[in-house]
Amino acid sequence: MKDEQIERYSRNIILKEVGGKGQERLLQSKVLIIGAGGLGSPAALYLAAAGVGTIGIVDGDRVDLSNLQRQVIHFTADVGTYKADSARDKITQLNPDVTVQIHKEMVSSSNIREIITDYDFIIDGTDNFPAKFLINDACILLGKPFSHAGILRFNGQTTTVIPDKSACYRCIFNTPPPVGTVPSCSESGVIGSMAGVIGTLQAMEAIKYLLGIGDLLTNRLLVFEALPMNFREIKIKKNPKCPVCGEHPTITSLIDYEQKVCELRK
Repeated sequence: MKDEQIERYSRNIILKEVGGKGQERLLQSKVLIIGAGGLGSPAALYLAAAGVGTIGIVDGDRVDLSNLQRQVIHFTADVGTYKADSARDKITQLNPDVTVQIHKEMVSSSNIREIITDYDFIIDGTDNFPAKFLINDACILLGKPFSHAGILRFNGQTTTVIPDKSACYRCIFNTPPPVGTVPSCSESGVIGSMAGVIGTLQAMEAIKYLLGIGDLLTNRLLVFEALPMNFREIKIKKNPKCPVCGEHPTITSLIDYEQKVCELRK
C-alpha cells in the first residue's frame, strides 16, 4: 500500500482482525450493489470508505425528489440524473482508490448472470419482491454469497446467504406474494434513517465476509423495530425441500415475476 492509503485506512489497519493484509484483501475485493436507493446508498458509501477496491452499482432508475428523504448518496442537484451515475460520482469523490462499475439497467433473468459473475459478494438493495427472488435464485445458481434486506415503515430485516452452506431467501419465503397484497413504501411510508441502519448492516456483512472474520447473519433473520428500539433474531434453517437450494431443486432457470415498484407518483 502507498503511504496515503496507509493513512486513509489507518483505523482499519490497527484492528487486529484487519491489519495490513486484511486491508489489501479489501482493496482487491469486488462487491456488487443492486439498487442505488435507500439500502444501497449507505452500503455503497461505507464500502467505499472501507477501501473495497471495486464496487458495482446496478440501477436503471433516475433520481427523484422523493428519493432524497432516504437515498443519501444522491443530492438535490442529482434529481433527474441516473442513480448509477450519481452514486459513482459520490463514491469517487469519497475515495478515488475505488473503481466503480455501473450498470444503468434493472436486473432481469436475461442479464443478471452476466452482471454478478465477476463479484465476490452481492448486496440486494432492491425494493420489490420479484427482484429479491431473482437475486436469490441467481446467486444460488452461480454460488454467489449475498446480503438480503428489506425495510418498510419503522421496520427492517436482513440476513446473509452463503450458497450450499445456509438457508436462502426461498427457504424463508417460498414464492413472492400476489401483486397488491403487500403495500409498497409509497403506500405505507418508510422512515429514512431505517435505510441507513439496515444498509449499513449489509455493508458490515460484506466486509466481514471479505475478511473472513466474525459471525455472519447466516441462518438468522435479524429484525429491527425502530419504535420500540428492538433488535430480535429469528433462527432459520435450510429447507431440504427448497425449490432452488434444496435436495431436489425444481427451479433451475431464472424467473421474472410481475413487479410492483415503489413509486410515489401514479
